[in-house]
Formats: sequence, structure tokens, C-alpha cells
Amino acid sequence: SYGPSTAAVPALPRQLAAKLVRRNVLVTAIAPGPFPTWMLSTGVGTGGDVDGTDWDAVGKMTPRGRVGSPEDIARTAIFLAADAPYITGQILNVDGGRSVAW
Repeated sequence: SYGPSTAAVPALPRQLAAKLVRRNVLVTAIAPGPFPTWMLSTGVGTGGDVDGTDWDAVGKMTPRGRVGSPEDIARTAIFLAADAPYITGQILNVDGGRSVAW
């Protein structure tokens, strides 16, 4: 179920934006890359042990050389919540450049 639902994510903000833009509703998705979470720790083989995962090693796989921080996501959400953005139907990859490096 993870693969198909992940594949559907790009269509969701586009479809919602197309339906809601006339109501002055902006729709944008945030697609996080590697962040120190339970889900990623299971994927890298530490079985959900967030504190026991070598996040520096995981971070070396991204062009920025680190995993994301809560502040990285928070700053993105604050930017999108600002009054000025003229952005809708897009996905912002907050992944340290990983999505463009592979």
C-alpha cells in the first residue's frame, strides 16, 4: 500500500488545486525526504529505534550531507502559510536535494 499511495501523492495537490482555486483556496504538498523518524529508522534496518539509528550515515546519502530537522519542515510550512505565496497545486520536496541528485 505504501508504493501506490506514494505514487498518488503528486496528483492530489494538482487535483485539489484545480477544484479549489476558484474558492481562493491554495493547495500545496510538502514531501519530506530523509528525516529522523520511526518510519525511516525501520527502512534503514534499525527496526524503529530512532535514537539508535546512525543519522549521520543516513544523511551522507543526501547532497546536503544530513537528514532533515523539524525546523526544515517548520520553515517550509511557515512559508506556505504566509499571506503572500502565489503557489498552488505544487509539491515542495524538502529533502536536502535528494530528489534531484538521483
